[in-house]
Amino acid sequence: MKKPSFHDLIHGETPVLVDFYADWCGPCKQQAPILKQLTERVGDKVRVVKVNVDHSQAAANQYQIRSIPTMILFKNGKIVWRQSGVQPLHTLEGLVKQHSV
Repeated sequence: MKKPSFHDLIHGETPVLVDFYADWCGPCKQQAPILKQLTERVGDKVRVVKVNVDHSQAAANQYQIRSIPTMILFKNGKIVWRQSGVQPLHTLEGLVKQHSV
């Protein structure tokens, strides 16, 4: 079975939290364990996708990523939330609860 495309992922029923990051970015490294905790706590209510801006410049340009980390929450193909900077677990968990109903 082939892996779903980014387009297919963000157009699904399940909310998709996209983390635009880079390997050299200090704050991005701080965000990584928070995202891991989030997936452990909310399970399949959200799909977390990491997009390396150095490897996916087209995606970074398409979504006008100017600073990292930037997170965008998609639901049914639409952006329902977007924020730059390290996001605390309680903020992300609240978003997932709000948009996974």
